[in-house]
Amino acid sequence: MSAPRLLDLGCGGGGGALGYARAGFDVTGVDIVPQYEYPFRFVLGDMLTVELDGYDAVHASPPCKLWTGARGDRHAARLFEPHADVLSPMLARLAELDVPWIVENVPGAPMPPGSLVLCGSSFGLDVRRHRLFASNVELTAPPCDHASQEAGRFRSLDWSRHTAGKRDAVVGVHGSLQYAGELAIRRRAMGIDWLSNDRLTQAIPPAYTEHLGRQLRAYTG
Repeated sequence: MSAPRLLDLGCGGGGGALGYARAGFDVTGVDIVPQYEYPFRFVLGDMLTVELDGYDAVHASPPCKLWTGARGDRHAARLFEPHADVLSPMLARLAELDVPWIVENVPGAPMPPGSLVLCGSSFGLDVRRHRLFASNVELTAPPCDHASQEAGRFRSLDWSRHTAGKRDAVVGVHGSLQYAGELAIRRRAMGIDWLSNDRLTQAIPPAYTEHLGRQLRAYTG
């Protein structure tokens, strides 16, 4: 029996895709920017216009730059050029689908009421990396477990508010960087062993989508 097919829109480097693959999906990624590190089948395209037929489930990660907290960080400001709202039209497009779908974005984004919050602390990771998830099927999320994380450690590892490794690079190291150790620590913290620093800043930990994907399988047969 073949695995159900999942379309990964706004796939980035493939952190989320790995989780869905572990949950048993045959994953195809779509992004408007070439993703040479993506570990599965990849299609260059626009999530708002690419064909959605032929898939058993759809995941979408619209650009978050319009709402991310990093916009207030002067060190990261140059990364955040003016961005259109892709989330709203993507939600409208997903609402027309008959198959299960999940959409992901950052806290502060105008996500549907009742969206789930996933946190790295819930999965034994060394990052918090809070992300919101909404779906047309019933999904559950474990609660945050911040108390389980070593005090202060997550602040150095959850670097999404900083420019690709320019601050708080290594636990206990500020100002000067230890790049080799930093990248290894960040990859281990995220559960992603192939992405570069700049890709890791935008990635979803595979543990999140594996957790959701295993629930999604109940709706795809």
